[in-house]
Amino acid sequence: MYEQIAANKRKTAFIIAGALVFTAGIGFLLGLIVGGGSFQASLTGLVIALLLSAALSVWSYRNGDKLVLRTSRARPVSAEEEPRLHNVVEGLAIAAGLPKPAVYVVPEQAPNAFATGRDPEHSSIAVTQGLLDMMNRVELEGVIGHEMSHVRDRDILLATIVATLVGSVVLLAEFMLRWFWWGGMVGGGRRRGGGGSAEGEGFLILFVLGFVLAIVTPFFAQIIKLAMSRRREYLADAEGVLLTRYPPGLISALKKLALDTTPMRVANNATAHMWLTQPSRVPGEDHHWYEKLFSTHPPIQDRIRALEEM
Repeated sequence: MYEQIAANKRKTAFIIAGALVFTAGIGFLLGLIVGGGSFQASLTGLVIALLLSAALSVWSYRNGDKLVLRTSRARPVSAEEEPRLHNVVEGLAIAAGLPKPAVYVVPEQAPNAFATGRDPEHSSIAVTQGLLDMMNRVELEGVIGHEMSHVRDRDILLATIVATLVGSVVLLAEFMLRWFWWGGMVGGGRRRGGGGSAEGEGFLILFVLGFVLAIVTPFFAQIIKLAMSRRREYLADAEGVLLTRYPPGLISALKKLALDTTPMRVANNATAHMWLTQPSRVPGEDHHWYEKLFSTHPPIQDRIRALEEM
């Protein structure tokens, strides 16, 4: 457990550092293009991008969980409103030796759940209304045990920062594409009047490089999520059943989730890796190679088999 916590802290630092470097590179390139190849303009873009990236990293550390909860339309519920849910969360928090997380319900009929926060002292667990309606007590304990393991292992900080930074990277890529089309290609082409000078050729090269980078940026953001999601789901499954002392609870819950076909309305690309199961997964047991390649979660049937072999 302590090795996993240390590894998650290292990954968090690495991702933040990588985001700073990547955003600085984007700022340098944008400055170079906007400034018509001016090195001074590119340095200005680099500094601005670094400041924005640093501010975003600090903000995501402090407030990323609030953004995730707000994006998911989660609402806090009291023990009077959801006594069974509060009782399960409190009991498993005691078993894990952790403070009780804040409890939220997402007004969504698709059964799912997630945990978020920067540490166990500032953590939250959210479940959908559909999951509450579908699961009996032992199945709910299995799901909450899984999420409590994410809290104990500090997966929640890593997942929250990835969600906010990946979301910003996707927005930055979209901005670049829009600028290249409306400001760079259309406006720039008119300003340069089709000139065949070395300056025009240099701009064209920078334009092509920037356009390609804007296209592949969301792909690399997805790779980052995949790299840190799948293995920790298996680990959280195993640690969750150790917390509940009852593997059939989570196994039964995952079997119900595998059969459910209700689409999720609040899921998005930035937060998909945080949920208990892939929000956009293809229902059923058959998983094609391309689904496994781009899924943020391992196939549910593989998770069930791993738990049955424990």
